[in-house]
Amino acid sequence: MTAEGETLLRTLEARVTQLALEYQALKDRYATLSQTLMEKDQTINGLKAQVSQLQQEYADLKTARMIDISSTEMKDAKSRISKLVREVDKCIALLNV
Repeated sequence: MTAEGETLLRTLEARVTQLALEYQALKDRYATLSQTLMEKDQTINGLKAQVSQLQQEYADLKTARMIDISSTEMKDAKSRISKLVREVDKCIALLNV
């Protein structure tokens, strides 16, 4: 083989070795990125579950608040009815005298 052929062969071997090293580096990077992506997906799924749970709790709180308001309104209504009944009783008492 000629000197020029040997030089070309060494250059080719060096480039193939460099290509193999770059391939391995990219393969390692891909594995790292895949792992990171999987972790992010798990985090997203966990956060989605948490959002869903918080939305349900918020809906429950709104319902409880509406019931509380209704209870308060109910107490006010009972008090107004009691007041009206007392006034009617007074009027009846005045008519009987």
